[in-house]
Amino acid sequence: MLISVCIPVYNGAETIVPLVEKIREVFRTAEHTFEIVMVNDGSKDASDIVCTELAQKHRFITYVCLRKNSGEHNAVMCALNHCAGDVAVIIDDDFQNPPAEILNLVSELQKGFDVVFAKYHTKKHSFFRNLGSRFNDRVATLLLNKPKNLYLCSFKAVSRPVINEIIKYQGPFPYIDGLILRVTDSFSSVYVEHDERKNGRSNYTISKLISLWLNMFINFSVKPLRIVSCMGVISALFSFISFVFAVIEKIKTPSLPAGWTSTVAIILFLGSVQLISFGLIGEYIGKAYLDINGTPQWTVKKIIKASKQQR
Repeated sequence: MLISVCIPVYNGAETIVPLVEKIREVFRTAEHTFEIVMVNDGSKDASDIVCTELAQKHRFITYVCLRKNSGEHNAVMCALNHCAGDVAVIIDDDFQNPPAEILNLVSELQKGFDVVFAKYHTKKHSFFRNLGSRFNDRVATLLLNKPKNLYLCSFKAVSRPVINEIIKYQGPFPYIDGLILRVTDSFSSVYVEHDERKNGRSNYTISKLISLWLNMFINFSVKPLRIVSCMGVISALFSFISFVFAVIEKIKTPSLPAGWTSTVAIILFLGSVQLISFGLIGEYIGKAYLDINGTPQWTVKKIIKASKQQR
């Protein structure tokens, strides 16, 4: 079986060489052949130089350099489009996922599952990143009908039939786990180690996390629109109750002065609901426009194709 190890690279000049060597060591005694597909997602350091040298040195590496930063999920989509394996294992370039765990994911996949996710006893991310992951997990359960006991992780093994379905998606804002949940419900998870980051810090900023969540909200579910509709019904009901209450109070106490505070509060409440609704609808329309307009998932600067797989 051919295993494609897909690595999105962003500012990974210091980690990508030892990562490749570690992957070679893992497969040296394995029964499977392997290839490595590296996608440089517009790195600002010397990643392009380092990855080019690796691809020229090792014939089992396919290297794709993107012209600009497109985002991790776009880079993974690019890697999946260029991999040839029976199984793709997606792993980050920061060494927090030990390459030795790749074969554990593949072994679980061979039991007949379509996708196997890694899960951790303890995550070595920052508090902020772990908080974002938990929020992401809750939202995916709510919006994407993710099983509650399934932890979505960037470190995973995906079978070829599922890869073939995923790469049919041509929209400019892919969310890999959302695409997986669309395609199959045959999942499994295995516990793996999670190490400290070797150097540098996480590239996920607040703006990138918000962008990822919006991709999940807007591109893969209509539930946000339904939630806004429910908010509209609730606000209308609230306004009606307030109106009835005001009429009753006026009948009971004719001398009661008009309530300025309550009027302003109701106006502000209804105005905020309207603004949220317009903003959400605008997100849907804007992303639909970019999709119809043919916005690419990525643009390739250069490709160095693998000439053989490694045993």
